[in-house]
Amino acid sequence: MNMTTEEKRNFRITGMTCATCAMTVEKALKKVEGVKFAAVNLATETAFVLLEKDVPQRVLEEAVERVGYGVTYESQENFEARRYRASKRNVIFAWSITVPLMLLMFLHMAGYHISWFYYAETIASALVIFIAGKQTIKGAWIALSHIHANMDVLVFLGSLTSLITALLASVGLFETSFGSIGAMIMSIHLTGRFIESRLRDKASKEVKALLKLKAQEARVITEDGKEILMPIEAVKQGFLIAVKPGERIPADGEVAEGVSSVDEAMITGEPMPVLKKSGDKVTSGSLNLSSFLKVRVTQVGEDTFLSQMISLIQEAQGSKIPIQALADRITNVFVPIVTFLALLSGVLWAFNVEEWGSLLSHAKQILPWVIESRDPLSVGVFAFVTTIVIACPCALGLAIPMALITGTNKAMRQGLIIRNAEAIQTTKDVGVVIFDKTGTLTLGSPKVVEHNLTEEVANIVGNLESLSNHPLGKAIAELKKGDVEINDFEEIVGEGIRGTARGQSYLVGRPENPQRYRQLLEKGYTVVEVMRDGSILGYIGVFDPIREDSFEVVRRLKSMGVDVVLATGDGEGTAKVVASELGIKDFYWGVRPDDKVNIVRHYQGAGKKVMMTGDGMNDAAALKAADVGVAMGSGTDLAIDSADVVILNGGASKVVDLIEISKETFSVIRQNLAWAFGYNVIAIPLAMSALLHPIIAEGAMALSSISVILNSLRIKSV
Repeated sequence: MNMTTEEKRNFRITGMTCATCAMTVEKALKKVEGVKFAAVNLATETAFVLLEKDVPQRVLEEAVERVGYGVTYESQENFEARRYRASKRNVIFAWSITVPLMLLMFLHMAGYHISWFYYAETIASALVIFIAGKQTIKGAWIALSHIHANMDVLVFLGSLTSLITALLASVGLFETSFGSIGAMIMSIHLTGRFIESRLRDKASKEVKALLKLKAQEARVITEDGKEILMPIEAVKQGFLIAVKPGERIPADGEVAEGVSSVDEAMITGEPMPVLKKSGDKVTSGSLNLSSFLKVRVTQVGEDTFLSQMISLIQEAQGSKIPIQALADRITNVFVPIVTFLALLSGVLWAFNVEEWGSLLSHAKQILPWVIESRDPLSVGVFAFVTTIVIACPCALGLAIPMALITGTNKAMRQGLIIRNAEAIQTTKDVGVVIFDKTGTLTLGSPKVVEHNLTEEVANIVGNLESLSNHPLGKAIAELKKGDVEINDFEEIVGEGIRGTARGQSYLVGRPENPQRYRQLLEKGYTVVEVMRDGSILGYIGVFDPIREDSFEVVRRLKSMGVDVVLATGDGEGTAKVVASELGIKDFYWGVRPDDKVNIVRHYQGAGKKVMMTGDGMNDAAALKAADVGVAMGSGTDLAIDSADVVILNGGASKVVDLIEISKETFSVIRQNLAWAFGYNVIAIPLAMSALLHPIIAEGAMALSSISVILNSLRIKSV
């Protein structure tokens, strides 16, 4: 079956441990025929795939499996819980062996020589490396068998090399044993993984909170009035469901019977309950507070508001931003380079220890962990193991995705859904914000304040406008007093509507000559002209109050150095009144959809990043053309689908919040990258100089990853 539209798929990947793993899976998915785009996110362990034709899911799974990784459809909560238990088990097992081994090692180093120490060290280290660290070994084998290297390869090489020295020392073929260090390297690595897993879980808890809002069952009312509890997956559109006080509404719908207060804080961010009565819409996940409700289901499954919101958030968190490409390219060559440097340092020390040994002796007076032995092979292995361990690129792989997770989660809590993760990077550089007027800077709930139509014509116009989705149309629809059959209805984007009623053709929309209504326009009214069979019948004056927060948002944007522009389809008088009250210097009136695109291009041509904010069909093209498109959640589906960011609740003030979140997130990304790069620039030369100990190296490596995650979590409180 041919697909007429592009299909998006998200699924979880198992077995990844570092950025190189994620890139390997991503490349494998991109090679599948029919895959237009693929992005694999290490932090969320998810793959996002955009398909240009129908591709069976099994084909995608096989592509992942061919490079050594797996796909799971287990719920995130269950998957994380199971992985946490396994991680905890491995850490406890590893340290229960490593701690006694360390005590024996210190006794041995202090002069209390134990004849069987090397044998015990070999066995104990092998247990830690091959049992507790079996997942690390598996990850290393997957990488090596597919001719690439990852963090697990570095850890395994370091710990295995240390184990081999213990084995050789136990049979008298090696002077210094690093077997205990091999066990400690693996134990510290597993501890870092354990802590990292907990921090990742904490970073993504907002999405989990949304998932918990999804009802598992619904109380369906049958035709004979009985209530049946059935799984939410079995509920269909049109079903009548019962929702008792204290229960969450399981599906999107309309109140069929009852009056109750409903907590919609998860949608609007507002703590005040909303009164819902017959005919009012209710949203899945919201909480029924006070009275019994009967709800007629209108949307189920993946079509519900809550499911779509969760999908959008996970899609954004699973996608990449432009700066990620730089980090990916560096990580791709990092591991092979580090392996070469480790081998080089080991060989150089092995052949030059007699000449360079005095440097180590001087250094040991300051750094007690510097190796005492001057055996060429021992010093060479020491430098090799230290360099291998300290350079694991965990922090580099997590630097961007972890910040992106916390940034998108913070936006979500403030009523912003970021559909395109690239908006996080672009928004911080926005120099111009173009606002549509109706429903963006104004309340979007206009009222008819004046008209000169006869009762019959007003009723026909009301019937015509009841078929429109435009905010002005909804206001004029209030003129409807009785049903009139409408034929040949057409909505002309940026112009108005037309249709046939009682054998006559009506056109309702933009005035041909706005000057005819100058007095009304000077009051700030929007004027809609009514024509029948080419003749003007009259006008309708509509007024849409300015949102209270619009005044503050213009002031704050100006203080940020951002230019504010108004672009509206209304006449000059209305535009001038709104712009004057808000303090907007640059405004455009009478603009059509293509005009808005041209306005966007004009400012882009001046070298500025442009954000377009709107809510109507006539804004869709401009939203796409802008560097960042922001749609009001109350707008049309076309506008929302064309936007990079959707404002779920609130008005234009959310644009300021979005810019601030972008700046905060990107600031943390820069800090994370600076730390990840800076750490390696300092640590690798020290390790190659044999001035670090493998244990210190492993601890520093684990600390670097944890510090990146903790720094990313700061976004939540900034």
